Amino acid sequence: MSAARDLKRNSLDLPGAVEAARTAYAAKRPRSAALHEQALEVLAGGNTRTVIAYGPFPTAMTRGEDCRLWDLDDHAYLDLCGEYTAGLFGHSEPRIHAVLHDVLRRGINFASVGPGEEKLARIVCARFPSIDRVRFTNSGTEGNLMALTAARAFTGRDKIMAFRGGYHGGVLTFPAAGSSPSTLPLPFVLADYNDNDSAIAVARAHAKDLAAIIVEPMQGSGGCLPARPDFLATLRDLANETGAVLIFDEVMTSRHSGGGMQARLGITPDMTTLGKYIAGGMSFGAFGGRADIMAQFGGKLSHAGTFNNNVLSMSAGGVAMGEIFTAEVAEAHFQRGEALRARLDDIGAAKGLPLCFTGLGSMMTVQFRTPAPDRPFVPTAREEQLRELFFFDMLEAGIYLARRGMVALSLPVGDADLDRFVAAVAAFADNRAELLRVDGDAA
Repeated sequence: MSAARDLKRNSLDLPGAVEAARTAYAAKRPRSAALHEQALEVLAGGNTRTVIAYGPFPTAMTRGEDCRLWDLDDHAYLDLCGEYTAGLFGHSEPRIHAVLHDVLRRGINFASVGPGEEKLARIVCARFPSIDRVRFTNSGTEGNLMALTAARAFTGRDKIMAFRGGYHGGVLTFPAAGSSPSTLPLPFVLADYNDNDSAIAVARAHAKDLAAIIVEPMQGSGGCLPARPDFLATLRDLANETGAVLIFDEVMTSRHSGGGMQARLGITPDMTTLGKYIAGGMSFGAFGGRADIMAQFGGKLSHAGTFNNNVLSMSAGGVAMGEIFTAEVAEAHFQRGEALRARLDDIGAAKGLPLCFTGLGSMMTVQFRTPAPDRPFVPTAREEQLRELFFFDMLEAGIYLARRGMVALSLPVGDADLDRFVAAVAAFADNRAELLRVDGDAA
């Protein structure tokens, strides 16, 4: 980029810079724009997954290989979105492809149990400290719904303590401020994330009716905000004190060690929910926990679902978790992410800019405030504009990440790819420095 163009970009005000980025984005993607217009005729909102929809229209991807993507307009990208952590193995892992082709040759939809189900269950139970028994679902959302059902039936109580900023699926969403009309009308009581006093006050106020405490060891959708170990330990103590079932939603964070964050921190919940990458990219969810809680299934509780144990997910999961993503690989992947985040944070710090990344291991989210937030917050209008600008600038650099600024590294991402991302973030910090430095930008 020329010095003159750098100066022009820096001289724009923030709304003007965002509008210019949108215009440049749209001009390069006429086929994606046309597809979006067609989709609006038959799909409500033009899509069927809100998180991948953004203005003026979303880029349509048509092909993937390793950690690369190609869109409908023939642009190539480094994929750092990683399917919001579900794409851990990339797009073309040969061992996963091989088992899927083998399964397809032998048939699908058997309407029966099978050896793949038992194999994957044994792997999951061996790896996660809290899981004595497990059951599979089609998504992490379903896993959380069934875990809450199990907790309420086991305790004979109704109320569920969740945390502002939390996300446990499309119908279990708890914004930092306000509420989501999509969330099921279960009797939730909300506390503040990473706030011991708030959690203690809410749990004790509802102790007699409290069936479950559900928490993400790191809020993913909420901005990759890690829970403090003392906060999770407090929740463990509160569950013991009140008799509530402590549920760790490790749908995203299970990738952070061979046994998830519970193993990394040495804090064991009563139940755990899983999802995303575990079936190698196939549709997957799970819930499991103590044997006495899970014993309700096969007894007073039923749990149905046509595709819960589909042979594609079960077979791919056995290979993904049994052969590829070993505990050693998980640890190495975690440490690579930690090193990357440190490099990214150095960029903002060296330039004195409100630019940093929150997260753990291979998951991180860009933030436009300092110090880095440790709990959910309502972003300012400027922060939202900067986040959109960052997203479009990364696309311009050939890097695809989540619109909200989240990165989830896949295993095929190499050192040269990480260097490329660091360079792109440094260029963003240089090219947009004047916009980032505006007074009041940090909150």
